[in-house]
Amino acid sequence: MSVTADSTPSPKPIAILSLMLAVFLGSLDQSIANTALPAIAAGLQHTPAESVWVLHAYQLAVVATLLPFAALGDLWGARRVFLSGVALFNLAAISSAMATNLEWLAVSRAVQGIGASGLMSVNLALVRQIYPPDRLGHGAGLNAFIVGTGYSLGPTAASLLLSFAPWPWLFGVQVPLGLLGLTLGMRYLPHTPVRQPREPYDVVLALLAAVCFASLIVSLSAVAQQKGWEVWTLALGLMLLSGAGLLRRQRGHTAPMLPVDLMRRPLFSLSVLTSISSFTTQGVAYVALPFFFLHNLHLPAVEVGLLMTTWAGVVAMAAPLAGRMSDRYPPAIMGGIGLCILCAGMTWLSQVTPHTSFMSMAVGMALCGIGFGLFQSPNLRAIMTSSPPERSSGASGMVAMARLVGQASGAALVALCFNLFDQQGAGNAILLGAITAGLGGALSLSRLWAR
Repeated sequence: MSVTADSTPSPKPIAILSLMLAVFLGSLDQSIANTALPAIAAGLQHTPAESVWVLHAYQLAVVATLLPFAALGDLWGARRVFLSGVALFNLAAISSAMATNLEWLAVSRAVQGIGASGLMSVNLALVRQIYPPDRLGHGAGLNAFIVGTGYSLGPTAASLLLSFAPWPWLFGVQVPLGLLGLTLGMRYLPHTPVRQPREPYDVVLALLAAVCFASLIVSLSAVAQQKGWEVWTLALGLMLLSGAGLLRRQRGHTAPMLPVDLMRRPLFSLSVLTSISSFTTQGVAYVALPFFFLHNLHLPAVEVGLLMTTWAGVVAMAAPLAGRMSDRYPPAIMGGIGLCILCAGMTWLSQVTPHTSFMSMAVGMALCGIGFGLFQSPNLRAIMTSSPPERSSGASGMVAMARLVGQASGAALVALCFNLFDQQGAGNAILLGAITAGLGGALSLSRLWAR
């Protein structure tokens, strides 16, 4: 008989350190690769369009394997899946650092994406195992803080390293941190509960889930990159066919790979929808705001960087506080207030003009960061506590999937606005982001009446 996650007596500092090292590394790696893409393209003598496959291979691998790994975590234990993901991530980092051509690097990045998916799919399940119920908000807040810090430090770290070292070092420097996290994790991470009785792992179901969600991201990317209706239609059709096959094959499973059993819980489903809405706003903002600041307001690149850092930095500072508060106050109210503040911040930014002061723009970005930071940790807590302990990995996988789907949807909405409104597209996209934040706020508050 397995011990439930909610019986954990107290947080274990070294277990937390090992977990957060890997989470930080996964977040840092993605933002480092985005920043270093021009240097990688020049170093491997490829065009920027060709080198984008370094990013696409990673992203598609993560999306395709998130839910299969989450289901594996419920069967075999989150600890085993997490440590396997960290080990694979490290091996692929070594391979990426040794790559001598674009094809080698793209394959290595795909493998690294699979490793990142392994650790991202179950990290919140381990947070739930380490922290007792009355301090789970602390754990969710720390997780959000580490993710935000990794994303915000990535561009700076990449720029500093590239100033005195070639691009392979961007992947090579990850290895010592990864090995430290793996060594500590093998020694100190707790053994997690598994579902009893154990069912055999359905490989066909995993493949259907992989094709379904990878096709979804491809279809959204086709819209964002204006690939044409043929690519979009093919990807969308493949998503619908594989999705139908997925639902049919998993019918009758006690813990389906696409967790429709959890989505039948109103609190869980509303929390996931709230997450998708909020990350759609974030996806809109992170794509549209740089264009808006540079081309519509004609700000210097340095000021644009400072403004974008303001959002990420405020989120990182607000997340731990919000996590502690979510142990005392309803996540529905905290999330609703946070997303209403995010809506106000996006509306503020959509109205600025070339005559608006830099400080006023920074206030708008800070409002967005405060709102997103207040929302994120309580929402993570709500998703995890609305699922049974033995389904913690499945719930953790849905957290990561909601983030990725939301961000991809936001990028697609920005592309749609550019197609429809040309030069005014960025400003209209920001206003659309305010609407999705407001929708998320309404969804969050509706959880007050969910049972």
